[in-house]
Amino acid sequence: MIRIAVCDDEKNMSDQIRKLVSDFFRVKNWEVSIRQFSCGEELLRYDKPVDVLFLDIQMEGTDGMETARRLRERGFRGVLIFVTVLREMVFSAFDVQAYDYLVKPLRKEAFERTMERLFTSLQNAGQTGLLVRKGYDSRIIPLMDIVFCESIDRKIYLHLISSEVVDYYERIENLESKLGSGFFRCHRSYLIHLKYLKNYQNGTAYMEGGREIPVSRLRAGTFSQVILQYMEDL
Repeated sequence: MIRIAVCDDEKNMSDQIRKLVSDFFRVKNWEVSIRQFSCGEELLRYDKPVDVLFLDIQMEGTDGMETARRLRERGFRGVLIFVTVLREMVFSAFDVQAYDYLVKPLRKEAFERTMERLFTSLQNAGQTGLLVRKGYDSRIIPLMDIVFCESIDRKIYLHLISSEVVDYYERIENLESKLGSGFFRCHRSYLIHLKYLKNYQNGTAYMEGGREIPVSRLRAGTFSQVILQYMEDL
């Protein structure tokens, strides 16, 4: 069961999104539950789990961007898809780890393109993990939980979104080959998850949680291109 929330203060738009989502998953033969909210305040009062959230940015009262920030601060880790009339809002969407954004009025082609990508992500959710072996113990760390990876004296330190740090022995070159395109090796000792990049300035990558990661001069040019490509793919 995929738990989906739609938050939009325009009932017609909210109903349209609900129908599009319902029709999409019906074709895929996936069971979903869809709950609608008419404002940010109502959504913030909701205390049940949400897997996918369609969130209007421009709403009366608490707007969508502020609602998203509060949800992330409270630990919401679901897929966030913004709905907006302003294309430039994609840059702000980056700050709250938005999966994608849809421009009003909704075009079915663009909507289905986003949903197909989302559907693939949901199908792979149980497989996108990193197997970590430490002594006799093994553990699978979901890639989405990793903020950045640090290499110190032949050991890898995985810094997780929960603030936990998991250490084990591995070469960073081997780890780099296991991680997907969502990660970038910005320094010989660091691999960062672009999902959690908050800002990049003057050779420093500012990550979720406040950690500052150095970006080597040799990788700076490539890093800028990777960021732009990542933003375009949102």
